[in-house]
Amino acid sequence: MKKFLALMLTLLLVMMSLAACGGGGSDSGSGDNVIKIGVFEPASGDNGAGGKQETLGIQYANFVQPTVTIGDTEYNVELTIVDNESDNSKAVTAAQNLVSQNVSIVLGSYGSAVSIAAADVFADAGMPAIGVTCTNPQVTADCEQYFRICFLDPFQGTVLANYAWENGMKKAYCLSKQGDDYSKGLVNYFIEAFKGLGGEVVEEQFPDKNSDFTSYVANAKKNGCDVFFSPVSTEAAALIIDQAEAQSLGMPILAGDTWDSNVITEAAKGKKVDITVTTFYQEGGNADFDSGIKKWMEENSEAMTNNGGNTEIAAVTAMGYDAYFVALEALKAAGSKDAGDVLAALPDLQVSGLVCGDVSFNETGDANKTEAFVKKCNTESGTWEFVKKQAAE
Repeated sequence: MKKFLALMLTLLLVMMSLAACGGGGSDSGSGDNVIKIGVFEPASGDNGAGGKQETLGIQYANFVQPTVTIGDTEYNVELTIVDNESDNSKAVTAAQNLVSQNVSIVLGSYGSAVSIAAADVFADAGMPAIGVTCTNPQVTADCEQYFRICFLDPFQGTVLANYAWENGMKKAYCLSKQGDDYSKGLVNYFIEAFKGLGGEVVEEQFPDKNSDFTSYVANAKKNGCDVFFSPVSTEAAALIIDQAEAQSLGMPILAGDTWDSNVITEAAKGKKVDITVTTFYQEGGNADFDSGIKKWMEENSEAMTNNGGNTEIAAVTAMGYDAYFVALEALKAAGSKDAGDVLAALPDLQVSGLVCGDVSFNETGDANKTEAFVKKCNTESGTWEFVKKQAAE
C-alpha cells in the first residue's frame, strides 16, 4: 500500500510540474479541437522586461482572436508559454519543453542569442518558429525552420549610422556586452556603416553581470566622442542612463530596438539625457490597436504589471501581436495543425493588414522590411516621440 501511495504521489507531482511548464497561456482546454502555439520568451533575466512586453502582444492577439478555422473545423488556440530566462543554456531546455508539448508553431524570442541557441532544437524537431524581434542574421542563417517578421541588424545598424552622420556626429563611442550576439552584432554593423561614411569609432565591451558603467561613460567623454551608442538590454540601459546623468555625458545616446521600452522612458524621466532609438512601431500608428490593447491592459492587472505599470505601448508588443496573426495565417495556409505542414506553408506566406506592416519572407526566411521608425525620448513627459521613418540609404 505504501509503495502504491508513493507511486500515486509521484505521478501527481509530475502532472503538476507539466502543468506549470506551460503557465501563463490561455486556458482553452485540451482535445482534438485545440491548436497549441508555443511562446518562447524571457520572463526573467536581463531581457525579462522586454520578453514580457513581447508576450503581452501575443496574449492580447489571442484575446482578440482565440480561435482559427481550418477547413470546416474551428479550433481553440492555446498559448503554451515558457520562460527561456534570457539564458542560452536554459533556452535550449525551454525549446525542448515546447517541442515535447506538440505545439504547431513557436513564436519568439525577444533576444537574438537565445533564439540562436534554440535553433538546433527546432531544426531537429522540424518545428517552425517565427522570430518576432530577434534581429541578428544568425537566427535564420543556418536554420531552415526559423523565420522572422522583423528587420535585421545590418539594416538597423546602417539606419543608425546614417542618422548619426546626418546629424553631425563624427566620432562614436560604441559599447556592447561580451558574449551577447545582439549587442555585439549590432555594434559591428553600425561601426562598418559609420566608418564607411567617414566616421571615427572608440569601441569597448563590458562583462556579464556588470552593474557599474562609470568608467565607460567617462571613457566616452575622455575620447571626445560625439555620440554614445550602446544597444544593450533594458537592465543595462537604465544603469547607463543613470551614469550619463551623474557624469553629465554631454552627447546624444543612440540605441536599437531593445531600448524602445517604458523601462527606458522611466529611467530617463527628469534627467538631462538625449536618447534616440530605432524600432518597429510608434504608438499612434494604428488607433484601433492602440485603444484596444490599452483598454485590455487597464482591465488586466497582470498585463499592466508586465508592461511596467502603465499603458505605454512598446514596439515589441505590437510585433508580438502581429506574429500571432502571422501564425494563424500559416495554420490556415497549411490546412493542418501539423508542424511539418505549417513549416511547408511559411515560405510562400503573405500577410497584409498587420499593425507593423505587411509580412512576406525572402529565401532565408527573413521579412522583407525596408524601413525603421526613429523616435526620441521626451524626458519631461517620459514618453517616446516620433522623429521619422528611415531606410538604410
